[in-house]
Amino acid sequence: MGGFRHLGDTELVALHRVRVVQARFAAPDGTTFERDVIRDKQVVAMVPVLDDGASVLLVRQYRGAIDAELLEIPAGLCDVDGEDDPEATAARELAEEVGKAAAILERLATIHPAAGISDEHTIVYLATGLTDVPTSHQGIEEEHMTTEVVRLVDVPAMVADGRLTDAKTIIGLLLTRERLGRTGDRTGATGG
Repeated sequence: MGGFRHLGDTELVALHRVRVVQARFAAPDGTTFERDVIRDKQVVAMVPVLDDGASVLLVRQYRGAIDAELLEIPAGLCDVDGEDDPEATAARELAEEVGKAAAILERLATIHPAAGISDEHTIVYLATGLTDVPTSHQGIEEEHMTTEVVRLVDVPAMVADGRLTDAKTIIGLLLTRERLGRTGDRTGATGG
């Protein structure tokens, strides 16, 4: 796909979290074109694995954009001034949302959940070696957030029946199952 070039943006709207721009591009043949693009902040998400290696902590919180509560892995924006290290943001968000610190944060993936309209990207981490720390819920949605324990063996069924619909959560949990060898039967044994 070489030869495409981003020529620049004209800002249409600047909001608290996002900017909407009209982006200009040049195609390999020199043709120019425009696309409406949402410029967003970087997001981090963490899969907090409990000591049993078979269960994770998820949060259930209200998402206004879809007017529903979702069951998700903890996540947050890289939005604190001077905090440009995604791992520092991941550690902060893990503490804020589920009251845990991780001995190890391992990068699982970087995903673009809506590449056709937004430059948002999410770095997904595996969080292990959890210890308790104080929570610090930020915002009205987090104040009403609950935490739930989910067994990794149950993830495929939860995706299939619609209990899990959030893209970063599905990707993070399926990668965690694979990484930890929890892809087999209900006892967690791997199989072919």
